[in-house]
Amino acid sequence: MRRHLIVGNWKMHKTAAEAAAYVRRLAGLVRQSAKVEIVLAPPFTALSVAALPAARRFAFAGQDLHWEDAGAYTGEISAPMLKALGCRYVILGHSERRRLFGDDDAAINRKVLAALRHGLRPILCIGESLGERRRGQTTRVVLRQLQNGLRGISKVAGRHIAIAYEPVWAIGTGQAAAPEQIDSVHRTIRSCFARKWGRRAADRLRILYGGSVKPDNIIDFLGTAEIDGALVGSACLNPRSFARIISQTQSARQ
Repeated sequence: MRRHLIVGNWKMHKTAAEAAAYVRRLAGLVRQSAKVEIVLAPPFTALSVAALPAARRFAFAGQDLHWEDAGAYTGEISAPMLKALGCRYVILGHSERRRLFGDDDAAINRKVLAALRHGLRPILCIGESLGERRRGQTTRVVLRQLQNGLRGISKVAGRHIAIAYEPVWAIGTGQAAAPEQIDSVHRTIRSCFARKWGRRAADRLRILYGGSVKPDNIIDFLGTAEIDGALVGSACLNPRSFARIISQTQSARQ
């Protein structure tokens, strides 16, 4: 059975001091469980919280990285920098990076390769816009982003990748996708992995859902075996709200 993965993406929220208070509060609200992995993705300026004693029960992720290890790339952060700050994961290809900052499939693929090269575990985000869904293009878009994002990656390296399906039309809108819609796309993703690397690799792959995940709908998502966790946005910013999501995920795995 795949271990559930719950990721809190803070986006551009919380100073270093606010992040430290959050981690201490969250640590007091959640119990440890071997069946659920909890990942926090603070902004780069707050990643130092990974060194706090209260942070030991969590894993940490960068929200993005540059594909080069170092160089004249003002404003960027590299995989070695994230590793040095205690990160185990990195979120790549988030729809906001694609839409607002011009990250295309080729750039995202370079970032995935850089993350793997330095022992970081990519959480590769893919998903269609509302217009693409209405035109019946969901499968085509998702498979294009997935296949291009994984270009040049070996079967062994692929074991360290998680996929987050996040339909763009559901992110921050309060309009979450229906479980049956998510299940269908997740099956498509897993089938793609099976064709590329075999059924065993596909069975190991953790596929998350992201898009208006809240404490009162997480159980609905976890009702299908194809959903292995969630990439949580606004609902993770309040430690009590995020703790409820974590607790319900832990209960679902008993």
